[in-house]
Amino acid sequence: MSSEPVATPERVIETRSLTRRYDNGVVAVEDLNLNVYRGEVYGFLGPNGAGKTTTLRILLGLIRPSEGSATVAGATPGSPASLEKIGAIVETPAFWPYLSGYDNLRLLATYCHAPAERIDTVLQEVELTPRARDKFKTYSMGMKQRLGVAAALLKNPEVLILDEPTNGLDPQGMADFRRLIVQLGQGDRTVLVSSHLLGEVEQMCTRIGVIRKGRLVAEGTIEELRGAANLTVRASPVDRAREVLEARLGAENVADGPGGTMVLKVDLDRAAEINAELVRADVAVSELRSSERSLEDVFLELTGTEGGL
Repeated sequence: MSSEPVATPERVIETRSLTRRYDNGVVAVEDLNLNVYRGEVYGFLGPNGAGKTTTLRILLGLIRPSEGSATVAGATPGSPASLEKIGAIVETPAFWPYLSGYDNLRLLATYCHAPAERIDTVLQEVELTPRARDKFKTYSMGMKQRLGVAAALLKNPEVLILDEPTNGLDPQGMADFRRLIVQLGQGDRTVLVSSHLLGEVEQMCTRIGVIRKGRLVAEGTIEELRGAANLTVRASPVDRAREVLEARLGAENVADGPGGTMVLKVDLDRAAEINAELVRADVAVSELRSSERSLEDVFLELTGTEGGL
């Protein structure tokens, strides 16, 4: 019986040995290899000055790399074939303050040759329809960011690139924007979002890449980057418990924990099996506690920073 071959995910954004050097000797991006696949929300993380915005500017064709290559939506960054499939917000979106949100989008739609009927569609998509006829200068920060996303969606892009989209938002605004990004990333649309808020990225992204001093130091799902969870076991007698863990359950690197406990890295799905096996071996189990590394723990370990992005 033959099995169906597993389809290879389509790379929508790809960089190979991407490097950007400036005349003053500063290397903003160095030997960067990104892989962003169709239909995912990809979080791009790094400390301030790590090269996130420079990378996004290269992907949009706003600056050229010194070395290496990149493709976005199957074409060279900045080319008409690439730009027609991309929507983006890099830094703070700017609009005419004396025009309504609707009129701002109408002018932009004309400029980028987007059909007029897209205006109402994108306003509804970002939940801005009730305030569409109000002047932009009356909008809150969250509404301004939403209008920026609406503008980026006018061409119904395959790829959406957002640079620090929750900057300046209050907690409710961040929660609303997080929900919006998750909705926008459904289906075949791909979202690449850089953020300085680890908790936000953890809740909305499918995969993440971590950049440090211009270099990609990790890439994968949050679960992959966290690695195996720690399981703390308190049992008696300890020697018998360790023997069961190592000989019967194949646990490796069983370490001594505080207060006479044992700590092992294991798939948490096996916790019930471990408990049952210890009990069958006449080991009294008084504690079985799991702990996972947070995304912040992983980030600090990878970047060597002591806090914040």
